[in-house]
Amino acid sequence: MTKTDKETAAQGGNKEFLTATVAGQTFGIPVLQVQDVLGEQKVTRVPLARKEIAGSLNLRGRVVTAINLRHKLGMPEKPAEMKTMYVVVEHKGELYSLIVDSVGEVLSLPDKDFEKTPATLEASWRALAIGIYRLKEELLVILDVPAMLEALFVKDDAA
Repeated sequence: MTKTDKETAAQGGNKEFLTATVAGQTFGIPVLQVQDVLGEQKVTRVPLARKEIAGSLNLRGRVVTAINLRHKLGMPEKPAEMKTMYVVVEHKGELYSLIVDSVGEVLSLPDKDFEKTPATLEASWRALAIGIYRLKEELLVILDVPAMLEALFVKDDAA
């Protein structure tokens, strides 16, 4: 164990999350899973794809599957004038872009403040969350990116 690891273990440890919002709800994505953050992008629709799959985009020559979190969470379409952002994550060697309303800051939060996902959280969010942090003015839902992607594409394969 390095000195830094020992110091972190003694302090209880912190984890870092990129914050983003979808329809007013803030959530966190573990920073180690984030590959890139993009502004408006041209997304090409994929015929016969599930509604959660917005399409694909080109990121420096790589095809990236764009996932509409509003659809995944059963939320209404965003207003046409509202801009979107894209958080690129990697899973099993593939890149995926999570379409969000906005991206905030990176928060370093203590492990001791992490809580299990409460039963009162909306079911669609509960299915995608690994837990929460209670911030001063809001609840930060921590997104379980691997589980979300697995569930999304396992359902496709079973169909």
